[in-house]
Amino acid sequence: MNSAPASDIADRAAASAGRALEALRSLQRDDGHWCAELEGDSILQSEYLLMKWILRQEDQPLADGRGPEALRRIVDQLRHQQREDGGWGQYPGSSIDVSATVKGYFVLKLFGDAPEAPHMRRARERIHELGGAERINTYSRFFLACLGQVSWKAMPEIPPEIVLLPRWCYFHLDKVAAWTRTMIVPLAVTSALRPVRELPKHLHIDELYLDAKARHRLPMKADSPAFWRGFFKVVDVLLKCGRALGGSPWRKRSVERCVAWIETRAGQDAPAPTSGLGAIFPPMVYWQIVMHALGRPRTDPMVQRAERELDEFMIEDEASGRIRLQPCFSPVWDTGIALYAIADCGLDESDASAGQAAAWLRSKECAFRGDWIRNVPGGPRGSGWFFEYDNAWYPDVDDTAMVAMALERTGGEANSAAGRRGVEWILSMQNEDGGWAAFDRTQHRAILEYVPFADHNAMQDPSCPDITGRVLECLSWHGLDRSNPSIERAIRYIKGHQRPDGWFFGRWGVNGIYGTWQAVIGPIRCGEPRTSAWIQRAGAWIKSIQKHDGSFGETANSYEDESLVGTGPSTASQTAWAAMILQEVYDADDPDLARAIAWLCAAQLDEAAAADSSRNPDGDPAGSWCETEFTGTGFPKVFYLRYHLYRLYFPLMALGRFATARGATIRASSATLALTRP
Repeated sequence: MNSAPASDIADRAAASAGRALEALRSLQRDDGHWCAELEGDSILQSEYLLMKWILRQEDQPLADGRGPEALRRIVDQLRHQQREDGGWGQYPGSSIDVSATVKGYFVLKLFGDAPEAPHMRRARERIHELGGAERINTYSRFFLACLGQVSWKAMPEIPPEIVLLPRWCYFHLDKVAAWTRTMIVPLAVTSALRPVRELPKHLHIDELYLDAKARHRLPMKADSPAFWRGFFKVVDVLLKCGRALGGSPWRKRSVERCVAWIETRAGQDAPAPTSGLGAIFPPMVYWQIVMHALGRPRTDPMVQRAERELDEFMIEDEASGRIRLQPCFSPVWDTGIALYAIADCGLDESDASAGQAAAWLRSKECAFRGDWIRNVPGGPRGSGWFFEYDNAWYPDVDDTAMVAMALERTGGEANSAAGRRGVEWILSMQNEDGGWAAFDRTQHRAILEYVPFADHNAMQDPSCPDITGRVLECLSWHGLDRSNPSIERAIRYIKGHQRPDGWFFGRWGVNGIYGTWQAVIGPIRCGEPRTSAWIQRAGAWIKSIQKHDGSFGETANSYEDESLVGTGPSTASQTAWAAMILQEVYDADDPDLARAIAWLCAAQLDEAAAADSSRNPDGDPAGSWCETEFTGTGFPKVFYLRYHLYRLYFPLMALGRFATARGATIRASSATLALTRP
């Protein structure tokens, strides 16, 4: 495989790209978009079921009319996710997560599993080995407090008065991440109301705790500086004392303001189409608990809509009968990347598949002025795109960059005009440090990561090299280069965040391979010489981690242990990212690039492999790849994602670029696509 003539590898890449293109087209929806499963871990099942117990709906039908047996099918999925050793983790190959394991055990006990059953006993043993249930994180503790398993004193006080803070305040809502905003506002309401459902004693989980006193104490973040641990402990004590004395005179008003804040951002059709608070799982769960605590009946239209929108995340597995939940939908992301990959195969809007996808993306353009506008001096320019089907309050830079360059490459005046509006919006969102963040124009505020409820490790949303690099790639397609001051500042930002070995941290993908892929291509396309020392260091690092067979892989464990960066099981998505780095840094004649491309060709599913469930457990079409690893990142060290289209459109992108550069011809069905290098 590795010694094949260069021309043969180019022809194989073109043929492989043609098969991948057909596989991708087979998954396109009738209206032109793509949306594959977005897979998370067991906490999606456990937290949903704990929510149902808090709402007293554990034996009630769902809002869409499905009977309570649907909940049992979710319980079955949770059992299925338990490991042989008894624990639950964040992804295959991760260490056991104590919070996930406590929640899994609690749910199974609530739904009738005997504590002395072998699988329950193994879970309990693992929890004890990890220090007991008192070691769980704040967001898990919240569910236990609502069900009477820990005191509300063990929860950090989140005063609803935060919505009344002046904008100059360091802890103002505008200064935390968009996702944090949507989580802490409903948590602030529950912190004020402190709802508790008392359970029968036999359903309690006393057996999971090793220290009865620690069970009801608030733990401070162990990785915070000692001063700030002490500071926030004092603040929490003062807030709890204030509550005991009757609370602030603004408490009622602040709760009402919080609820109004949520209602304007929760599910609605106009003026800002939105499918649930933040359109993501955690705040949509918290909002249902808030409405229950406020006494709103289940017949309330807003309650009913909140239930339906969350339940839409369910995926019914016909083969097993189980039901699993997604953290959100990813249609704009999937469609933007798929369209960009199609463009790498030489197709434009004259192709029906590309034209439909572009039209669907244009329909999702978002000019609504959401939370982000408050951090943009001089007012907004242009418009953006969000990640989900409807989330007008929260367009993001990453999606907007992906869509804007995909539309520009697809051609046509309507597509180019929409892409230019996206570029205007992106330029208005650049941070003072030269980089770009996901949702807001912001700056790094380290102290925010030390507050007691910041244990999702993403309290804020600062600039990151991967998004900044993607933005530069987008801007290059729109004719901007390093003569533009914004681009020069962005390149300086990226260079300043390179690790000594040459790699870049991947905030939104696993990890060094993803971060390096994003960080180097954009600057090169904007005019940074590929011979620059820092570019060459990045290229050398990529070459240093390539496996003997030409592939690449990296485990998400690299977030926990940096010695593992660049190491892990081979995957199609990560091999594609690395191949694109090699081509950009060393050009298409590089022998290591040829080895990576050859591996992608060899690993592609043919008809026989696609029909073999042992080789293709997800049932992907021929022309795709098998990839069971999690290569997407939600919150590093906390929550990871498996995008089910990553294993298809990224290899297609890499193969298309290689075949284009080598002058090969991609054939898809009966059509022959003439390719020229952009």
